[in-house]
Amino acid sequence: MTFFEAVVLGLVEGITEYLPISSTGHLILAAWLLGLDDPARSGAVDAFVVVVQGGAILAVLGLYRARVRHIAAGIAGRDEAGLRLAVRLLVAFLPAAGLGFLLDDVLEEKLFHTVPVLLALAVGGVVMIAIGRRAPRAGAPGSLDDLTIRQALFVGLLQCFALWPGTSRSMTTIVGGTLVGLPPAAAAEFSFLLAVPTLGAACTYRLAADLAAAFRDGTPTMFAMLGAAPVITGILVATVSAALAVRWLVGFLGRRGLAPFGWYRIALAALLALLIAGGLLHVD
Repeated sequence: MTFFEAVVLGLVEGITEYLPISSTGHLILAAWLLGLDDPARSGAVDAFVVVVQGGAILAVLGLYRARVRHIAAGIAGRDEAGLRLAVRLLVAFLPAAGLGFLLDDVLEEKLFHTVPVLLALAVGGVVMIAIGRRAPRAGAPGSLDDLTIRQALFVGLLQCFALWPGTSRSMTTIVGGTLVGLPPAAAAEFSFLLAVPTLGAACTYRLAADLAAAFRDGTPTMFAMLGAAPVITGILVATVSAALAVRWLVGFLGRRGLAPFGWYRIALAALLALLIAGGLLHVD
């Protein structure tokens, strides 16, 4: 992998991770457009698509460090409200974590391809437009402090749909938060915080699997195949761009809601589908 390719993928990850437009879907499409989907290194590129999300984790830990300290104090038994939020994040994290662990190989084989990603982008766009037109529910939670365990579980169950690349983890969790009545900014904050354990588990699992396969089969690791310096560069670029994207998204959701992202997803899927149908882009 060249430094240019690493920077492009890092930017794509950072900008799209917390926007409800699917970072994994965009990364798969970007890798395809860059010609990185050749069989010789497709496994390493698929691993990089997951591991580069570590940059997005670092961005949230930096931007929400006060809230993270609040949660850490709760886990240590020094902050009751922090403990309540930690429990709700755990409840929301577990469904997708368990399902992803059980179905990881199947999902990668069947869904980590261009056509499934385009389908998920389009369907997700329709859902977001429909949700964006809903009126706020009376008696809904006004902040994360009001979120119940049942509501957190509902958000976590919706996050399972994000195992299909192109759906978007941010979309499912922000939509879930909106459906239980959280204001857009609070729904986004819960989504950002939930990303830390969710993406952290995915990155750790994929990195461990890559190293284990290299040890077991004698195959090159992702770092050996793509180069350690480009991989690290991609993660650093993702960190900076994700921090900027998060700051922008919170304000945008408060002003415009989810519908503009839904229209973007539909337009992108339609454009790429037309290019494929016209023979200008090739799908293996």
